[in-house]
Amino acid sequence: MVCPAQAYEVTDDRGVVVSFAQAPQRVVSLLPSLTETVCELGQCARLVGVDRYSNFPVSLQQLPQVGGGIDPNIEAIVALRPDVVLMAVSSRASDRLRTLGIKVLSLEPKTHADVQRVVLKIGQVLGVPDASKIWRAIDAGVSAAAQSVPASAKTMRVYFEVNQGPYAASEASFIGETLTRLGVKNIVPAKLGPFPKLNPEFVVRANPDLIMVGERSAAGLGQRPGWQTIRALRDNRVCVFAAEQANTLVRPGPRMSEAARIMAQCLADKAPKTSVIGGKP
Repeated sequence: MVCPAQAYEVTDDRGVVVSFAQAPQRVVSLLPSLTETVCELGQCARLVGVDRYSNFPVSLQQLPQVGGGIDPNIEAIVALRPDVVLMAVSSRASDRLRTLGIKVLSLEPKTHADVQRVVLKIGQVLGVPDASKIWRAIDAGVSAAAQSVPASAKTMRVYFEVNQGPYAASEASFIGETLTRLGVKNIVPAKLGPFPKLNPEFVVRANPDLIMVGERSAAGLGQRPGWQTIRALRDNRVCVFAAEQANTLVRPGPRMSEAARIMAQCLADKAPKTSVIGGKP
């Protein structure tokens, strides 16, 4: 169900107030999590263009791609005549698009609370009144995944690598919040920010019991200086996620419950049979 046309205003994450005479029908999305949210709200048909990384659901691959989310192709976006462009706060294209008379909504979820807020905000923009059910489904799915984690896994200290650098998911990130709800300890504290770039020596000193990493970053973990001594590598407690799984894990949107299930399965697979985890080997 979509609400009837009426004028309204929405404030984005940059504090910019965007006015709409009616619900936008032509939408360009430049962030995969926002793209997936539009589709989960049942409004995929309104998308007329996406960034190169928005590849789920599969039907999106038929849409025009307008470059990357940070530096998109402005001319290609203008040619699509969008009623609104959804993009990350960190994108450098928002001001340029606004000067061209295009409405821009900058939204960038980094925590569970952010995801809930962004789902509701996109629902508001598109005139979908029951957007809250999307968040309720995500929240219930994460809770269900937590119930599947064996008790022995909850003694593990986890390192989640988002990308080479290495960039990690800290306790303050949506990934870190999911790990907390699954009952395990994240070795990267919230005070470092959601996705900090770490000195590799930090991970060596923290000596995690389990490493979660995408296949693009997994090659050569043991060759990093000192990493062969890390308990997770020594005991073969490393979950390497295929590209499709990795995409699901790092996108703060409707598939967060699926991401929680993937992480819960990793924890169950790598759970120790006898608990020496967290102490000295």
